[in-house]
Amino acid sequence: MSFGVVEGEAGAGPDALTVAEIDGHPFGQIRFTNQRWALADVRLLSPILPSKVVCVGRNYAEHAAELGNEVPAEPLIFLKPSTSVIGPRDAIRLPTQSKRVEHEAELAVVIGPPGARRADRAAAQRAIFGYTCANDVTARDLQRADGQFTRAKGFDSFCPLGPWIATGLDVGDVEVRCEVGETPQTADVRQLGRTRDMIFDVPTLISYISHVMTLLPGDVVLTGTPAGVGPLLAGDTVIVRIEGIGELDNPVVDLD
Repeated sequence: MSFGVVEGEAGAGPDALTVAEIDGHPFGQIRFTNQRWALADVRLLSPILPSKVVCVGRNYAEHAAELGNEVPAEPLIFLKPSTSVIGPRDAIRLPTQSKRVEHEAELAVVIGPPGARRADRAAAQRAIFGYTCANDVTARDLQRADGQFTRAKGFDSFCPLGPWIATGLDVGDVEVRCEVGETPQTADVRQLGRTRDMIFDVPTLISYISHVMTLLPGDVVLTGTPAGVGPLLAGDTVIVRIEGIGELDNPVVDLD
């Protein structure tokens, strides 16, 4: 396993893209190893394994409304464990404890060096390394039963990330889309929103969280989901697409 840089024209298919291997991690001066492969021949893992995933709830007004919740006066944050992280095309495994597992397509922020601690907006912006797609998979019935989020959102495989980290992207107004179906070709659109509709924008979220806990390089912040969350069933494929980044697709299977 190693990090790499995806090379090629934006929007090109996998057959036209290559992956250039880098020496070490991406949080410093990039040094290439001179090893390159066609993207189609590479298995993509989660682009980062964070020490923690910090999530933001109810950051789109329509999503808060669809679950019968008020818009929060300040960011509502919670954690997903690093053991919930999987990569593109890895399976989301439905736990036996839940009868209602749902998708939540989200823009994910990857923190770069030196991290963020008690950061103002400007420092929060500088702490952003890049962005990727995320799916904040949630056992909705357990969330309602528990009255809090840890069990419902913490199962293994409940945090797909990928397909890669996009850097230098303006995410002030990009489309966030989720499609679900038996195959990617037959998937229906479930969620369709834009980041301009976030209640709290990305620098505000990073600054707020950094006044609660130190964000380390490689940590991931999930920024909330637009309206349209819905159930996932064994046999489904769920696809998160974010404008300017790409798509994250995962099959859904029963645990056993």
